Amino acid sequence: MENDSNNPFDELTRRTFLGAAVAGSVVSLEGQAVSAGGQTVACTLTVNQTPHKLNLDPRITLLDLLRERLGLTGTKKGCDHGQCGACTVIVNGERINSCLTLAVAHDGEAITTIEGLAAGDKLHPVQEAFLANDGFQCGFCTPGQICSAVSVLKEARRGMPSAVTNDLSTSGPIALTKAEVRERMSGNLCRCGAYTNLVAAVLASNGGEIA
Repeated sequence: MENDSNNPFDELTRRTFLGAAVAGSVVSLEGQAVSAGGQTVACTLTVNQTPHKLNLDPRITLLDLLRERLGLTGTKKGCDHGQCGACTVIVNGERINSCLTLAVAHDGEAITTIEGLAAGDKLHPVQEAFLANDGFQCGFCTPGQICSAVSVLKEARRGMPSAVTNDLSTSGPIALTKAEVRERMSGNLCRCGAYTNLVAAVLASNGGEIA
């Protein structure tokens, strides 16, 4: 029976839908991701103490910005779903999974990646502790582990409890035990299974501040 309807969606098929979706998606302009409509958002992000004035596709994640636009490939793309912690960075002093947040949401904020922890040739104390305690194997998860560890030490000094903190009545620093470190670092997975040395590295670190 012939279709007399004037509804354009009557002829919509899976193939035409996918074709239209691809045509209307992201295009590349001189290596910069922009939307098909050319809409970008002006942002200033301070990454490792260096300001970057950027025009960003509002859909780009902080992880992809760091890796693809700024060349900071120390931050790893593991699961890309916020489940492994390989992409952990420090934003305004707090650790986050950079794959789960949009870059434009951090306009005006200070971001520290693994590349920004060392002071020239002098490693951050947590980096030194990871080396001294063999806190890694393949090294893929190590940047995220180290960024998390830096934040864990600061959180404990500020008195932030974890799920295994026994005494919640005090407001002072919390002593980091093996159980505390395991709980606080549980969002960072190591597929090599180097957890014993990871815990030892965090406990051995003197917890130096980020510059």
